[in-house]
Amino acid sequence: MGEPTRVLLDESRIPRNWYNIVPDLPAPPPPVLHPATLRPVGPDDLAPLFPAALIGQEVSGERFVPIPDGVLDVYRLWRPTPLVRARRLERALGTPARIYYKYEGGSPSGSHKPNTAVPQAYYNAQEGVRRLTTETGAGQWGSALAFASAQYGLACEVWMVRASYEQKPYRRTLMRIYGATLHASPSAVTTAGSRILAEDPHCTGSLGIAISEAVEVAGQHDDTRYALGSVLNHVLLHQTVIGEEALEQLAALGETPDVVIGCTGGGSNFAGLAFPFLREKLAGRMNPVLRSVEPAACPSLTRGTYAYDFGDTAGFTPLMKMHTLGHTFVPDPIHAGGLRYHGMSPLLSHVYALGLVEAEAVTQTECFDAGIRFARTEGIVPAPEPAHAVAATIAEALRCAESGEEKVIVMSLCGHGHFDLPAYESRLAGRLEDFTLPQERIDAALAHLPAV
Repeated sequence: MGEPTRVLLDESRIPRNWYNIVPDLPAPPPPVLHPATLRPVGPDDLAPLFPAALIGQEVSGERFVPIPDGVLDVYRLWRPTPLVRARRLERALGTPARIYYKYEGGSPSGSHKPNTAVPQAYYNAQEGVRRLTTETGAGQWGSALAFASAQYGLACEVWMVRASYEQKPYRRTLMRIYGATLHASPSAVTTAGSRILAEDPHCTGSLGIAISEAVEVAGQHDDTRYALGSVLNHVLLHQTVIGEEALEQLAALGETPDVVIGCTGGGSNFAGLAFPFLREKLAGRMNPVLRSVEPAACPSLTRGTYAYDFGDTAGFTPLMKMHTLGHTFVPDPIHAGGLRYHGMSPLLSHVYALGLVEAEAVTQTECFDAGIRFARTEGIVPAPEPAHAVAATIAEALRCAESGEEKVIVMSLCGHGHFDLPAYESRLAGRLEDFTLPQERIDAALAHLPAV
């Protein structure tokens, strides 16, 4: 029979706790600041947007946070997810490396996003909230929150970045099937959106703009709260089920990773895989390289500045210290809509500043070529976002082919690309373009950083 290709865990092995890396870091992350006072924000500052349970998780000092039974009940629809040995890709590359991918595309909405959408909807429902507002880029987060809201009887209103709204019509359909109300962002239904449309009627939108719109509406209604699909500590916390399962699956194979790779936009997918491995690294039990991969058209880690900035375009959010391209930065309309965010998670930015993880940027055509190669060998069409991780994994495996190193590479394949076939069609037809980001555009946006 040979060695197994897929490692499947019984549903009894779903992690019972989320992992919080903060207590294990050599230095605490910088505080979140109130933009008016420049003092650290307190629970009362966040209460209009988030339920108390999530605010508690946002600032928790506990290493492990129990997962409620009401969340585990929904997790069982798709978790645990498989860890798969990419043998056919290895053979095609002629590499001695052993490549494993943690596949999150089997969730109801097709990505890793329900790992946090479900607990966010659960905690809001527990506190009597009736409606959630949110933004979405590629539509993966919006469809995940729409699904999760349906599980707990909540209404869901989504502002979808206009570029993705036009590129991905079936993501819009999926959200509506789950019961969500949908707007193209910037929209005329909010003050923030109307102001941007007045300045640029053809604005293609950004996650920062969509966040402004969703936050604005949530702040106007007592029965409504805001849900965020990445960036914040509690979101990264919820995603650690990915890494915790992967650790157990690799242990079952007797494997220890040399390189762990994931795509990064806001940071939750990469952190969800990497943080449990970083815990083991900090404890001296393994020593993998942890590599985040971002788009060259929106390179917050590799070309941004580590500074306090707003999480949204309009400046409604608190100030967070993060790697940022500037909150006014509007990325080019690349197809990896989930990675088109001006900033990086403050916690992941802090970990990067400590030198505990690496970062690199890849172009759009590199990603789609890697996605096509992966599909032709492993059979799964990756979403444009994890195609960034696929591209970096292939590059690492080819370096092993040259050096002869038998590295163990673990990659997060955080979603399938079934809703992204028009983008793949553009690449196959030779119409897909790379966007070269001039430094002047970054400098212009960074000029608007708040003075802290």
